[in-house]
Amino acid sequence: MTTVSASPARTDRCTPLAVTISSWAVPVMVLGQFALLASVPVTIALVGALRHARDRTVRWAAALLAVTYAIPLIVWLTRPDGAPSLSKEIHPAFVALIVAASTALIVAILRALR
Repeated sequence: MTTVSASPARTDRCTPLAVTISSWAVPVMVLGQFALLASVPVTIALVGALRHARDRTVRWAAALLAVTYAIPLIVWLTRPDGAPSLSKEIHPAFVALIVAASTALIVAILRALR
């Protein structure tokens, strides 16, 4: 007699796993001085949330994260006398805003899972 006691896999996830991982990766990368590479998880979080997330709060939080990241990126790209890297150019207030927006996205994802 064999019994299987494995819990079934959760398939009704309202937010894709890639969005969740990306929302955690953004503040780690920005605080770790990899601000330009953080554009990849920001893009994944935005596209994944807009296309697949059912919760409106998750979509708004992902859009907020993308906007707060895009502002210093655009300033760095358009500035003729800018620093050689985005991590050196970005103002600490924008780092705090990006981390706060990412935290808001994480909270929205966790709230949507309940």
